[in-house]
Amino acid sequence: QLQLVESGGGLVQPGGSLRLSCAASGFTFDYYAIGWFRQAPGKEREGVICISRWGDVSNYADAVKGRFTISRDSAKNTVYLQMNSLKPEDTAVYYCAADPLMFGRCDLSPGYVYWGQGTQVTVSS
Repeated sequence: QLQLVESGGGLVQPGGSLRLSCAASGFTFDYYAIGWFRQAPGKEREGVICISRWGDVSNYADAVKGRFTISRDSAKNTVYLQMNSLKPEDTAVYYCAADPLMFGRCDLSPGYVYWGQGTQVTVSS
């Protein structure tokens, strides 16, 4: 059974950092493009950052450029979202998603095949 599990969310003060993890089971992450999305209350789900299946292409939403990075650990079959300089507007439920059909690219649109259940990130003093 294919499954994605996010972890690492929590409460952090503005300016702080968090690292979210997305662990895959039932399939090998290396062959999938991976995206991180977020959804704040009352807002649509938006793409934050993504990385292609070979890690050679990544895309960032303007709101997170210079603050968020994405990385893959093939040995652990895990993808990470490092979030620095967090702002209150980063508060949302964060989801990771995987897609096997994006070759040499990744998208910030939510058309991915597999999704995790999400982890809450709250940025507040």
